[in-house]
Amino acid sequence: MEALLTSRVVPVQVPFRKLSSLSADLSCLEIRRYPCRRGSVSIMNHPRLLRPVTASVQSQELSALGNQGNTVPSKEILDLWRNVEAVCFDVDSTVCVDEGIDELAEFCGAGKAVAEWTARAMGGSVPFEEALAARLSLFKPSLSKVEEYLEKTPPRLSPGIEELVKKLKANKIDVYLISGGFRQMINPVASILGIPRENIFANNLLFGNSGEFVGFDEKEPTSRSGGKAKAVQQIRKGRLYKTMAMIGDGATDLEARKPGGADLFICYAGVQLREAVAAHADWLIFNFEPLINSLD
Repeated sequence: MEALLTSRVVPVQVPFRKLSSLSADLSCLEIRRYPCRRGSVSIMNHPRLLRPVTASVQSQELSALGNQGNTVPSKEILDLWRNVEAVCFDVDSTVCVDEGIDELAEFCGAGKAVAEWTARAMGGSVPFEEALAARLSLFKPSLSKVEEYLEKTPPRLSPGIEELVKKLKANKIDVYLISGGFRQMINPVASILGIPRENIFANNLLFGNSGEFVGFDEKEPTSRSGGKAKAVQQIRKGRLYKTMAMIGDGATDLEARKPGGADLFICYAGVQLREAVAAHADWLIFNFEPLINSLD
């Protein structure tokens, strides 16, 4: 993974539709309390939220990558994709057009500093757990602030992701969400896509008795470097899949392609083109149409 240390990020322009004032029913918030050394902590889940706003993404010029060989899949790669039994998706900048923690930080007034840490983490230049802790320490989101964010901010899905997930499910292919983001923000996305909660592997924000931020659940495999790979290996071992694919944009997604894990890594660069990650992908895509069409 040494080649990832100098990864350059090429942002893709993503125009958004301006939202009117919207509200969500927060009566469905699930608050779970767990014991810890500081007392009890609350983990908030939000099973329902607003319908998504699907953004429009402009394709990134292929010349920016330099190596265009993996934009056209080989027969071997196509065969792997067509015979896949389970597909694991990254969420931030893949299923959704945002980096969830960046958006939450922006909402809390610390967007720029947190976004810089996110770029470093996704490029592979710092351990993920270090970057996660550092980012959260910059704004320490309270339970009330997360609730407010969820109320005012609907998920913004990448173009074509709903169609792709429907196609996979129609073909009896299981779908998972594996993210270094937070369940509180991913549960609404999973509900929209019809992905069961047990197929989500993500982090949990922890809150104290008064709703103050106290940290994140470090027992989650996705809270540290190599966590996505471990999650994929855990899924494969438990469900005995013969062929699995990982789709994402970052170094942590690429790590999931290893023995006992994903057989195929597809780099989605419709939001962010991380050059070193893309160069190591089995298949580089800028929208989901090639994946959808190849399943016909």
